[in-house]
Amino acid sequence: MKPLKQLTLAISLAVASLAAPAGAQDTRIKFTLDWKIQGLHAWYYWAQDKGYFKAEKLDLSIDQGEGSAATVTRIMSGTYQAGFGDINAIVQNAATKPGEAPVMVYMLYSRAPFALITRADSPIKSLKDVEGKTLGSPAGGAALKVFTALAKKNGIDEKKVTWLNMAPNLQEQMLLQGQVQASAVFSATSYMNLVAQRIDPDKDIRWYYYADYGLDLYSNGVMVSPQLIKERPQAVAGMVRAINRALKECAAQPDACMDNMAKHEPLMNKDIEKRRMIYTLKNLMITPEAAEIGMGDIKDDRMVRAIGQLNESYGLPRIPTPGEVFNRSFLPAKAERMVKAGF
Repeated sequence: MKPLKQLTLAISLAVASLAAPAGAQDTRIKFTLDWKIQGLHAWYYWAQDKGYFKAEKLDLSIDQGEGSAATVTRIMSGTYQAGFGDINAIVQNAATKPGEAPVMVYMLYSRAPFALITRADSPIKSLKDVEGKTLGSPAGGAALKVFTALAKKNGIDEKKVTWLNMAPNLQEQMLLQGQVQASAVFSATSYMNLVAQRIDPDKDIRWYYYADYGLDLYSNGVMVSPQLIKERPQAVAGMVRAINRALKECAAQPDACMDNMAKHEPLMNKDIEKRRMIYTLKNLMITPEAAEIGMGDIKDDRMVRAIGQLNESYGLPRIPTPGEVFNRSFLPAKAERMVKAGF
């Protein structure tokens, strides 16, 4: 009788499982970062480990990235449903493939981190001096992707610039060794990479920030596929809520956040990555604009100008509207998006 009772129980459980509503399962989302794991990614892992994604009925996995622009192509390929990447790459893809490009739903870098860096003893003493030089960048780097806009705005002949592609972790090293004369970088990443190599980024390196040379661009944020928006809008809203909550908590308690990050990247230098996170929050995220409209949102008129600058450089086949590349409907209320730093 005992085997019969076990069989009856097994059949009952199977039937109950089949009868359970499909919506009872957590929505699976593959999320790609823009780069290798760094302190500026802390909030994603905090949200995961604190159960914030789970509380929103999300089964979210996080993978390292290959560049901010590459995040867009990863999502468009269907391999990922969401990620952290560059809105300028969204604009370029939305111009050529309307309705297929990802849509940003939470802006993080309201000040673009794009910069050219050279050694302080370099003969490059102005942007124009990059002509005739070899510059370095990863193939998928967003700073490389928008260099054309910078060049056109500042009268640089791109035909006189040679690019050498390299792995992301070799950018600073190859610059310091003289293998390239300048490198197109994300400031937050390179600033702390230089510190880690015992280089003073303020004294030993010359910086040319794109934002200081006429480009009023936004940059990285959380983006999702159009399919995810259409089929699982509640999942998109839940993911944004979880990330927003985690971001606020990490900004308020960076030490605890770094301790948590170390679980995922045991070999990381917590002091360096904490400084990287704080640098990013101070310089790219908690900006006067974010203080005015709340973290995660954008100003549509500025986005129009940014799209116009990209069009001047690339001759886009069509001009996407801000609404095509950014969707604010999933944002929590403004009061919930005000970030207070604990440093």
